[in-house]
Amino acid sequence: GKHLAYLAMSRPGFEADRFRIMLLDLEQGEARELAPGWDRSASAIAFSNDGTSLFVTAQDVGNKSLLRMDIGSGKIEKQVADGTVSGFDVAGSTLVFARDSLESPSELYELKDSRIRQITDFSGPQLDGVEMGEYEQFSFEGAHGDTVYGYVMKPAGFEEGKKYPVAFLIHGGPQGSFGNHFHYRCNPQTYAGQGFASVFIDFHGSTGYGQAFTDSISGDWGGAPLEDLQKGLAAAVERYEYLDGGKACALGASYGGFMVNWIAGNWPDRFKCLVNHDGIFDQRMMYYATEELWFPEWEHGGPYHDTPDTYEKWNPANHLAQWRAPMLVIHGELDYRVPVTQ
Repeated sequence: GKHLAYLAMSRPGFEADRFRIMLLDLEQGEARELAPGWDRSASAIAFSNDGTSLFVTAQDVGNKSLLRMDIGSGKIEKQVADGTVSGFDVAGSTLVFARDSLESPSELYELKDSRIRQITDFSGPQLDGVEMGEYEQFSFEGAHGDTVYGYVMKPAGFEEGKKYPVAFLIHGGPQGSFGNHFHYRCNPQTYAGQGFASVFIDFHGSTGYGQAFTDSISGDWGGAPLEDLQKGLAAAVERYEYLDGGKACALGASYGGFMVNWIAGNWPDRFKCLVNHDGIFDQRMMYYATEELWFPEWEHGGPYHDTPDTYEKWNPANHLAQWRAPMLVIHGELDYRVPVTQ
């Protein structure tokens, strides 16, 4: 009852700014940031039972981890490192959390005295006899010489010595992540189950790698991210002999759909096919049709009529003459962010 903890961003109009953890002293009326040097964005917080620390979830290098933060010193200790912790609650000395991963839908777990115990098995009966693809995280030198991370997933029924076609998955956002998460819309296991090996890269602009890395995509939609995707696919094909680099399809939604359109004109001979789900085709008409003007104005430095060069620099419509690969286009009338005219 002495403190209020809350999350706050610094930059108005930027949805992917870092969520800082603020602590307000209710008696003195003074607020301070906890662990200001911690370069991660918190997504959920709750006081421990004794009030001396906060439990926090945050994306971190492909995972969404659960941490404990001392409110006096700001010292941080990881409690659950791997997978995606999507929610938690505290009761006394017991903490219950929901976690999923690339190989398992969400289940409930108990954390007590630093020990983790699985409570539920909701998906066990449904997945009985279902084989999941094995996955592995890897890293490589990407754009600007930075270390960039990605995942590779074997197909279900993997056979040693056999080569498999590649589903190259590109996440949306663009400030997002395609990490250790059992996604209920764009799940790499879907492709693993159809005999594909999946590769997905957290390119510049992705979340969970520090705020500067996230910020770097603004104004550079087709630059460093494309270079990361090119270098990431090359690194994966070189490292994992079972990947058939000559049989690859690139698939993306939202910003990932934009990138598929960008790839079509700027990396035109790499893929056998492309899949574009709700992607931007023409930056000019996108700006004048969407109801979410604040987003492109942040990403491209202002309104289209004030900064047209920034929009046109990364406009897939300007490279249509180079398109080669067949493309499946998926869209919906109820997407108000990226209208169906795209």
